[in-house]
Amino acid sequence: MADTVLVLNCGSSSIKYQLIDDTGSVLARGLAERIGEASGQLSHAGTGGEVERSEPIPDHESGLQAILGAFDEAGPHLADAGLVAVGHRVVHGGDRFADPVLIDDEVVETIRRLVPLAPLHNPANLDGIEVARRIFSAVPHVAVFDTAFHQTMPEHAYTYAVPRQWQRDYGVRRYGFHGTSVAYVAQEAARLLGREPTDTNLIVAHLGNGASITAVAATHSVDTSMGLTPLEGLVMGTRSGDIDPAITAHLGRLAGVSAELVDEALNRKSGLLALAGANDMREVHRRAESGDSGASLALDVYCYRLRKYVGAYYAVLGRVDAIVFTAGVGENDADVRARSLDGLQRLGIEVDSARNAAADREPRFISPADADVAVLVIPTNEELEIAREARTVAARG
Repeated sequence: MADTVLVLNCGSSSIKYQLIDDTGSVLARGLAERIGEASGQLSHAGTGGEVERSEPIPDHESGLQAILGAFDEAGPHLADAGLVAVGHRVVHGGDRFADPVLIDDEVVETIRRLVPLAPLHNPANLDGIEVARRIFSAVPHVAVFDTAFHQTMPEHAYTYAVPRQWQRDYGVRRYGFHGTSVAYVAQEAARLLGREPTDTNLIVAHLGNGASITAVAATHSVDTSMGLTPLEGLVMGTRSGDIDPAITAHLGRLAGVSAELVDEALNRKSGLLALAGANDMREVHRRAESGDSGASLALDVYCYRLRKYVGAYYAVLGRVDAIVFTAGVGENDADVRARSLDGLQRLGIEVDSARNAAADREPRFISPADADVAVLVIPTNEELEIAREARTVAARG
């Protein structure tokens, strides 16, 4: 069997995984979820069939052991799969990691020190790393960071105009996220355009429940909408995106609301959920079509914010070869794509309505053939990007 990489994405109560060979083919994929709850769930699809199992999964070690059992049951057998690396998604690498790295004890401790920057994500990523290193002790493990791609941002783009001590002592600066997705999509966009990646300027909109937009010049991130945390920038499913930072103090003075409760509300009770009563864009559309004014406003705010960032990043780049939409909303929502770019024809940006409406899962153009700036839809594949990077790092040793 060809050389393979096992890609692990560990959340606080879940483990998503794929086994990917050196041609990019997925040999197996699955999800262990509701870890630590009374009833866990394991779904696995492999070369020999599928496994669906409902049983308690007390912790991540139990989850990975259950996943190993599913590989034995439905294939492929990992002992015969030519496993050359295990690639781990890690959300926050701070300013310490600008590239994927071979994991050793020092790297684990550095990721642990970065937990205050991603308290909801890095601890779960660490759990997966520590358990997998015990189970797959003979295989190299590689950490691939969501923030790493954005470490090419120039200082003037990542610096906040705040006291220098905040950055020096507490790491307060823009880091950006979704970098693994943007890295993959940028490569695919250059290929689709028939351009060298080093001569391609892109604006990449990763629109899922979390959403960000990135200016990419010659394979490098030069600015991105998310900041210290994934809260800044675009309107998202449950996150507010950009707000006046004085709102926290304002609510504290007038309503006695603590900074912690404001933070919770801005991350989990804002965005589309606050405006439309739903964080799933499909439901927002259904409500808007039925005459719900809150849902209609939510769509207006969402698309307006996105259009503002497109204009801003056009100015940052100076020349734009393509606007790229990716992730769940970006890949599937023709209305959001069209509304977000409406009115930008003077910038050479236009959407062809027939191309935009076509149902197609392949990378494609949705702009007119003669458009000055191409508009593309490219399905993201973060797992494949992690597998590629993990294989490269493991081969270097």
